[in-house]
Amino acid sequence: MPPMPSLLSFARVLAVALLVTVAAAAAPVYADDSGAWSVAPSAGGGTRPAKDGRPYFYVEGTPGSVLEDTVTVTNPGPKPRTVELSGADADNTRGGAFSLERGRPTDTGSWITFARRTVEVPPRTRAEVPFSVSIPEGAVPGDHPGAIVVREGGRDAGVRVHLRVSGPTLSALTVERVRAERGRISYDVVNRGNTVLTPRVEVHAEGLFGPLLDRAPRKLPVELLPGRRITLTEPWTGAPALDSVDVTLTVTASGGARAEGTTSARFVPWGAVAGAGAGVLGLAAAGVWFVRRRGEPGDPPGDEPEQGSTELELAGAGTGRGEQL
Repeated sequence: MPPMPSLLSFARVLAVALLVTVAAAAAPVYADDSGAWSVAPSAGGGTRPAKDGRPYFYVEGTPGSVLEDTVTVTNPGPKPRTVELSGADADNTRGGAFSLERGRPTDTGSWITFARRTVEVPPRTRAEVPFSVSIPEGAVPGDHPGAIVVREGGRDAGVRVHLRVSGPTLSALTVERVRAERGRISYDVVNRGNTVLTPRVEVHAEGLFGPLLDRAPRKLPVELLPGRRITLTEPWTGAPALDSVDVTLTVTASGGARAEGTTSARFVPWGAVAGAGAGVLGLAAAGVWFVRRRGEPGDPPGDEPEQGSTELELAGAGTGRGEQL
């Protein structure tokens, strides 16, 4: 009969299983038939302390400095995995969500260098991959978001890199191209500063007879990167059918960023106006026909001299006997 495993061995196996479970739950996980794999910042790194692990990398330094950290790739599956690591620049989607640029990086992604770009991760283990971020001389102060991307088997997993270059920071934005239509108000928000903004918007609309819309400030699901422009919309299901409206949008963000955008709109029920106009034109046409009808020769005389009979009398006087004599 084979010997029973010791209690200590069982505890070690349980501890390893728990470690893998926690690591996988705290990071992006991708799985196929051979098991799951995940990528996350290594514990205890970075320039900002964290209590319960790090959901992303945060690094800050001056131009010309080199910052170091470590990324962890965990492979709890039964087969080895070969992964490729690269850096990427951040971008915004049209609606303002955080995304990654697919082209060759020119900012943060190009400043990241890995100790190994291709790593084989054995089964049921993890690989710690050191990397460095070299901030070039002359780098613009402020936020430079990016990401570390891990690729394997046609799948990508990314971990954000929040990089700030030390120096003066400015939180500024503008609100442009405000347009009010039935059912919605659309507008552009442009980040004119050098920090990532999470804006809030307040909407007010005033009609001829008083306020029509007074929407309190609310946080937008947006991470607006420096220098980016996004187009947003506010629903307006209660827009008036007939009114002259002035709309004001106030957008604010942390750091003292504040801007207003305004527009004016005229709401006219063109369908009803077209119907009424057709009726008026019909009455006018009938009146013209009636006037013309009264002026035709052969109509019976009325109480007043008709313009047609007067013209005939004048014509006869011009060709009568007086000229023949």
